[in-house]
Amino acid sequence: MNTLVLANLSALIFFLMSCVLDYPEAIETSLDIALMDALKRASETGKIDFFKFPESDDFENIPQDARNKLTTAKVALGKLLFHETGLAVNPMLTVSAGTYSCASCHAAKAGFQACKAQGVGEGGAGFGMRGEGRLLNNQYPLESVDVQPIRSPSVLHVAYQQNMLWNGQFGANGVNEGTYNQWTEDTPKEVNRLGYEGVESQAIAGMEVHRLEANQNLLKHTEYNTLFKQAFPEIDNKQYTTEHFALAIAAYERTLLATEAPFQQWLGGNYEALSENEKRGALLFFSKAKCSTCHTGPALNSMQFYALGMKDLDDQAGTLIKDEKENQTANLGRGGFTKNEADNYAFKVPQLYNLKDSPFFGHGGSFKSIKQLVEYKNNAVKENEQVPDRYLSPAFEPLGLNDTEIEQLSQFIEHALYDDNLLRYQPAELPSGNCFPNNDAVSKIDLDCW
Repeated sequence: MNTLVLANLSALIFFLMSCVLDYPEAIETSLDIALMDALKRASETGKIDFFKFPESDDFENIPQDARNKLTTAKVALGKLLFHETGLAVNPMLTVSAGTYSCASCHAAKAGFQACKAQGVGEGGAGFGMRGEGRLLNNQYPLESVDVQPIRSPSVLHVAYQQNMLWNGQFGANGVNEGTYNQWTEDTPKEVNRLGYEGVESQAIAGMEVHRLEANQNLLKHTEYNTLFKQAFPEIDNKQYTTEHFALAIAAYERTLLATEAPFQQWLGGNYEALSENEKRGALLFFSKAKCSTCHTGPALNSMQFYALGMKDLDDQAGTLIKDEKENQTANLGRGGFTKNEADNYAFKVPQLYNLKDSPFFGHGGSFKSIKQLVEYKNNAVKENEQVPDRYLSPAFEPLGLNDTEIEQLSQFIEHALYDDNLLRYQPAELPSGNCFPNNDAVSKIDLDCW
């Protein structure tokens, strides 16, 4: 055997050994095979890849609005603007100027949620470790504090939501086809008339709702001017409006994908990424527990609305409800938007990744653990007496899970769907030099940012 052959053979052996060492996950068990079969049955395509995310920079395969195409420059700009407290130039009181951002209620450390039952934007102070320390600024009149009458949903995986919010009110298409009469003039819903999908519509409306503005001063005195030119080269007059700011933010939000969660690793072939209990929980999720009937696709969500009799935010201690009429409308869920009585008390099916980053679950934050929520679904007994039984979804029925199965299903949702590296989506710093996600004095101490 000549030297060249020996060298090639040695290289092949080394390569094969490397594969074994680097990819022990390729060894699958009977439990893995059973889970694959369940996934194929639950998939719309018959393939397990139906549940797998594209990479966050794989723009061709991330769902997007045709009028707001994803580009590297636009996403990079949006990443900064989402966290930019310098957009807070239109607060009710000057004490809040430059102190809050989109990320105040959707922080990366909280799984892009608020880490509180009720998020606080303008008029808040502090952050804590993950957003749990965000409190009301005692200098602020309660009627001016920016809070919503419903729990702030996560912005993870909004790319898989054609219509946004618990009631699905934002977005000109999808489930909102035929709801034009509800796009009321001089309300946030009017933004639907621009024709964008939900992510873009909500971002545009959110700028006004949360009193954020297209701060032209930032464009003049920071590198934002260059970043905008790169993101929107077609804008000749360089007069960037609130819409451009919002479109960049929406582009960034569409790339927020929990690609490093253990379940995503398992889908990619790393069969050691899940524990045995998590695999059994996943098998329950996609079979006996029927979770995937509603929670489907890569984000394990859907554009469907169900009345499950959960408590509302105003039932929770410590929440601030300012407008009784707005509150009552929010508590009607989809029906509060469509004005169709059949839609009353029905709320959109949420995505399920990184839930444990914020210990509040349901549209009213009434559940304090994932296991508690699973037990509620398993028992199917409404907790909100304000919801008449006739509105409850036929899908809200006992699942028949025993204690062991409840624990396994809870472990799958809590741990297998948890990406512990979401800080990769957070900028290192802002062109403005401001602290983020909040820039008030208390938050600066919490964040060790000066």
